[in-house]
Amino acid sequence: MPRTTDELEQVTLLGNGKTDYLSQYSPSVLETFANQHPDIDYWVTFNCPEFTSLCPKTGQPDFANITIQYIPDKKLVESKSLKLYLFSFRNHGDFHEDCVNLILKDLRTLMKPKYIEVWGRFLPRGGLSIDPFVCWGRPRTKFAKWAEYRALNHSLTPEKVTNR
Repeated sequence: MPRTTDELEQVTLLGNGKTDYLSQYSPSVLETFANQHPDIDYWVTFNCPEFTSLCPKTGQPDFANITIQYIPDKKLVESKSLKLYLFSFRNHGDFHEDCVNLILKDLRTLMKPKYIEVWGRFLPRGGLSIDPFVCWGRPRTKFAKWAEYRALNHSLTPEKVTNR
């Protein structure tokens, strides 16, 4: 099913020839577009290997690989707006766990997906890496049960850490 002109006009950042990089955390930059296949449960995965934020106590930079996976319902997040949103954390001071939870909450509010998870793999500082994981599934659906299962079993098969 081809997209309508109205749907395409809702996406304002992609292809506009201009990119404004925000200097402060801003979920308002996020944009969506209509899911053409809401009847099918499928995964969308984004990998951001160059995520940066600031330590709220020292102001020093923190670097991470952020993985976002979700099963859309009626809306999907537009990728350029997601890049600019993640970039907006560059001067934002928050703990690793807070960044990951903010990302999930902002995207959940924006898209209202069936299921979403965010995993932050932060590079070590002081000899310790922190890898927060958060997930959410729509209440009273199979996705809520899935989120509970993922939360309970997330660390049973830890990744092989080779790049830190």
